[in-house]
Amino acid sequence: MEPCWITEGRRHLGLAEIPGQASNPTIQRWLRKLGAWWNDDATPWCGTYVAHCLRECSVAPPKAWYRAKAYLEWGLVLETPRVGCIVVYERQGGGHVGFVLGKDRDYRLLTLGGNQGNRVSIAPFDAVRVLGYRWPADRFAELLAAGKPPLLKSNGQSSQGEA
Repeated sequence: MEPCWITEGRRHLGLAEIPGQASNPTIQRWLRKLGAWWNDDATPWCGTYVAHCLRECSVAPPKAWYRAKAYLEWGLVLETPRVGCIVVYERQGGGHVGFVLGKDRDYRLLTLGGNQGNRVSIAPFDAVRVLGYRWPADRFAELLAAGKPPLLKSNGQSSQGEA
């Protein structure tokens, strides 16, 4: 059984930014509920997506939930990925955050995340980009049940369009 935050995250697969001046009302609603001082989907929103999924499962995200790298200072440190763990990646200009679902035959991590190609998707990421893995500190029972990332099929292209 997958953690609640993964079930919540999957509900939003395909949700995308709206190009131009308009913003996706779902992303705007997440921002309002999280107490953001901005309300557009043009601002990187991977941390917003993760924070929303955690909050829906009564897990408090980091104080600076909007910063991907803030998740490196939160929760339990994991040495290796587990299904459902939070993964933080390096990217030019900052970081990216999402949830590990599995790995592909090329050992890339299949990551459920927001703002991956401007949408919620499951995308393969090169493991060399990983900065760290985290697990909610108050959800130890779920951690004990979480397995190692299973082998899954991917689209064959490593993610390069995220924020």
